[in-house]
Amino acid sequence: MRIVSLLPAATEICFALGLGDDVVGVSRECDFPGAAREKPIVSYALLEYEGKTSGETSRMVGGRIESGEALYQVDESALLSSGPDLILTQGLCDVCAPTLGDVEDVARRLPWRPVIESLDPHRLEDMLQDILRVGRACAIEARAVEVVAALRERIDRVAERASTAPVRPKTVCLEWLDPLFLGGHWVPEMVGLAGGVNVLSRAGDKSRRVERHEVVTASPDVAVLMPCGFDLDRTRKEASVVTGTRWWTDLPAARADRAWIVDGSSYFNRPGPRLVDGLEILAHILHPDL
Repeated sequence: MRIVSLLPAATEICFALGLGDDVVGVSRECDFPGAAREKPIVSYALLEYEGKTSGETSRMVGGRIESGEALYQVDESALLSSGPDLILTQGLCDVCAPTLGDVEDVARRLPWRPVIESLDPHRLEDMLQDILRVGRACAIEARAVEVVAALRERIDRVAERASTAPVRPKTVCLEWLDPLFLGGHWVPEMVGLAGGVNVLSRAGDKSRRVERHEVVTASPDVAVLMPCGFDLDRTRKEASVVTGTRWWTDLPAARADRAWIVDGSSYFNRPGPRLVDGLEILAHILHPDL
C-alpha cells in the first residue's frame, strides 16, 4: 500500500498503525513522528506563517479567502511521482490543509484512480473511528482495533479518575488569540472528560469567534491557551496578546494563577491519537491532585 497523507493527524494515525514505511508523501505540516519529516512533500501552504503573530496570520488568511485564492496547493508532479494507492485528506477545515475538492481535482488527472479517504472528525469517537477506517483501507483492521482499544482504555481511565473530583471548574479553552476563538469540536468533550465544565462552546460544534466580554461574563476558573498550529514556545511568546490585557487579569482563572499555555499543535488541534495525551494533560491541569 502506497499512502499519501495530506494532513498531520492522518500521518500520525498511519505511524501509530505501523504504516510509516507505506507513507510515500506528506504535507509540509506533517512533523510527527520525526520520520514523517523525511517523507517527500506533496502539498504545501501558499502563505508563510513562520514568525507571524495571531493577528498577522488572521489578516493574511482573511485576505486570501476574500480574494478567492487557495491557501494550500497539491503538487501534482510530486503526487504523480509518489504513485499513491490511497490519499488521506480532510474536509473539516479550509484553513488547515488542502480541501477535499482540491484533492479530488488533482487526483482525477492522475493516470490511475487512487482511493481517497476524507477524515472529518468532530468528536473523540470520530477520531477513533478514523483510525479504524484507515486500518480497514490498508487491510490491517486487527491492528487498528488494538490501537483504538488502548486509546479507549486511557480515555476511560481519565474519566473514571475525574468522576471522583469534588468540584468541576468552569473552563475556557482558546484556540486562537487575535481575534479570540474558542476551542471547538472535540475540545469541549475533552474538558468534560477531564473533570471540568466547558463554558461558551459545546462538544461537536465548530470553533467560533468569541468576544472578550463573553469570556469575562463566563467567569472561568481555569483558562487554557491552545492556539491552532502553535507549539509551546510560540504560544508562550504570543500569550501576552490576551494575558497582558486588563480584562484578562480580572478573570478568576488569572487571579487564581490557573491560566495555562499548552502545545496546541501537538495535543489539542490535530484529531489524531495524541488527543488522548491532550486529555491527560487537561486532567492534570484541572485536577492536579487526582
